[in-house]
Amino acid sequence: MKETKALLLAAGLGTRLKPLTENWPKCLMPIRCRPLLEYWLSILQKSGVNNVLVNTHYLSRHVEGFLNQLQFLDWVDSSYEPTLLGTAGTIRKNIGFCEDVTVLLAHADNWTCCDFSAFLSYHHNQRPDGTVMTMMTFFSSDPSSCGIVELNNKGIVEKFHEKVEDPPGKLANAAVYLLEPEVIDWIASHPKVSDFSTEVLPHFVGKIATWRNENIHRDIGTIEMLREAQMDECNNIPLGKASEWQQVFLKNPIHQLIKNTRTSIF
Repeated sequence: MKETKALLLAAGLGTRLKPLTENWPKCLMPIRCRPLLEYWLSILQKSGVNNVLVNTHYLSRHVEGFLNQLQFLDWVDSSYEPTLLGTAGTIRKNIGFCEDVTVLLAHADNWTCCDFSAFLSYHHNQRPDGTVMTMMTFFSSDPSSCGIVELNNKGIVEKFHEKVEDPPGKLANAAVYLLEPEVIDWIASHPKVSDFSTEVLPHFVGKIATWRNENIHRDIGTIEMLREAQMDECNNIPLGKASEWQQVFLKNPIHQLIKNTRTSIF
């Protein structure tokens, strides 16, 4: 299997989760008492992806503190952005990391649980000829809030409908991608492009394969969805035993805030 590296996007402001994100980053929100980002790293390591870069910006000191644990030594690095660059801008900033390999690109402030080994295997061994990217998809219960895709009979993306009323279906873009060097090279050669969904994806329509996550995928951007995620069952158990960082995290007031914050303020 071709070498695969992962770029996890964890720099966002999490504005829809305020006031929870006023003092704690969205990517470290607890799911069953463990930080969301730990699940991502666990899934990747258990799938054989052991070269990971995490971009940071908002409340980066907390994210860096989490990543400085011994269990992430030698295989997880971070890249700080003083100003948010957009997804394509992050790729260009870290072009040396992304060149000449398959890149798993994911928004690590979403909650997902599935067989990543099968996702990787499909991309490397089964995706249709001529495709240069595999997009993870899922069925959304609220399709107007997502990017909805239309596929041909080979599962290749033919059309996008980005957060429109009454979209023609419920199959949504999970914002998790496997990218071949052709995509990275195109981004590198277009320095004015910053948004992945509206500027990069449309260029590659007809070359985007899809793989459906039939387990769990949630945008935990609202307090309601974050609370629902606490009930999800995921077999991808976080890495190792509780560390010193984790023991401090268990005392973080964010756990109680999730339970107590009124949903009517959103």
